[in-house]
Amino acid sequence: MENKRELFQSMVKRFGLLNRNCCTVGKVEISLVQSHILYEIDRRELPSMQEVADALATDLSTFSRQVQSLIKLNLVVKAPSDADKRISVLWLTEEGKELATVIQQDMEAHLDEIFSHMTEFERDIVLQSIKLLNEAMAKSSVCCKPMY
Repeated sequence: MENKRELFQSMVKRFGLLNRNCCTVGKVEISLVQSHILYEIDRRELPSMQEVADALATDLSTFSRQVQSLIKLNLVVKAPSDADKRISVLWLTEEGKELATVIQQDMEAHLDEIFSHMTEFERDIVLQSIKLLNEAMAKSSVCCKPMY
């Protein structure tokens, strides 16, 4: 039987998920977490801090520090909601939108290149398997924390 942990470890390394920084566009260098934050903000209409933190399955204090660093880079704006001043909403600046678009295009090209080494049938199997794995992870009571 395949060593499941070794398979995942290898995939994580090859995909670059262990790299300290994931994305450099021009003079801006951001981490993988920051890239995910930009992605989640970009795909929503004025999301709240809590909404994006929940989407990323991270605690609000850690998330808040990351958002502050993105604000300092002039990529994200945070302001009180018009509907409820106790809630802070987020949106991308023009620079943030440009960076998110470049990262999205790079990721799509990267994935297209990876999948180009497979037949259409193999791609379908892999994508369906990833979908099944994500669904199982969502149902898991231990996902996804290491069990020591």
